[in-house]
Amino acid sequence: MRDKGRGHRHDGRDGAGSALDELYATPPSAFVARRAELAAAAKAEGRAEDARALRAARRPTLAAWAANLLLRAEPEESRRFLRLGRSLREAYRTLDAAGLKELSARRRSVVAALSGQAARHAEDAGHRLSDAARREAEETLRAVLADPEAAERWATGRLERGLTPPSAFPMRSTGAPDGGAGDATGPKEAPRPPPASRPAAKKAPARDELAERRRVRQERLARAREAAREAGERLDGRRAEEADTGAGLERAGERVEAARERVSAAERALREARAELERAEGERRRAEEGHRTAAEALAEAEREAHRTARELERSERRR
Repeated sequence: MRDKGRGHRHDGRDGAGSALDELYATPPSAFVARRAELAAAAKAEGRAEDARALRAARRPTLAAWAANLLLRAEPEESRRFLRLGRSLREAYRTLDAAGLKELSARRRSVVAALSGQAARHAEDAGHRLSDAARREAEETLRAVLADPEAAERWATGRLERGLTPPSAFPMRSTGAPDGGAGDATGPKEAPRPPPASRPAAKKAPARDELAERRRVRQERLARAREAAREAGERLDGRRAEEADTGAGLERAGERVEAARERVSAAERALREARAELERAEGERRRAEEGHRTAAEALAEAEREAHRTARELERSERRR
């Protein structure tokens, strides 16, 4: 199994478990805001470690969220699906041809049905899956069937990225790896029974020749699996780098939004201060005008008083 992102494990003991479950049930569009609310609540309650765990949670892709939603909305179907995966992997390990034929047919129909249910649940929640997101959800379900680690991650309900099936799935009868990158619909046919179980040819090969063929086939399979494992590790590294840069981009985006909010608040404060300045300047102009009017009235009163005093003085002299 190759993981396009990293799901969180939950052992039932971490205090942030229920909060993380709620967080990963939240649609991706509301994930960041809800993460901040839950982390702030945990911090306010003195649960610093839980707050850190919540802040470290990464927003899931739409397809990963739909896969998480399917697990919660269809618990019984999900349990049956996990059991089918265990049965299918066991059939491949034991080369049970009859079981493989039946289980492979069930695999294709069940994956198609469950991916359709995931899309419907997502749409009911207000988020329609694109064709690419539906393919990613379907690929995640195929990975759950093929790989026990993928099954374990999906069972947490906290996938952040879709899961990719292993590129070295058990060999088909044609000798090509089944379920690899070029086979998006699963095996086209069940593996043939081992040569010993097929009807004998007219001239059966010698036992050592048959053993040699098996050895060569096993060596080819081992080399193919090793090459796929190395390619998967390289792919994991690239996807981890992409996830880290994506997380960095998300954090930078959050800082940009916070800075924009501070700028908006500063601009509002500046506009209010300018309006207050204009009001104060208007009041000052009116006060200055009133002061000038009062000064002029005072000067006129003083002149009138002087005139009245002189007239009084002249009147007294004439007596």
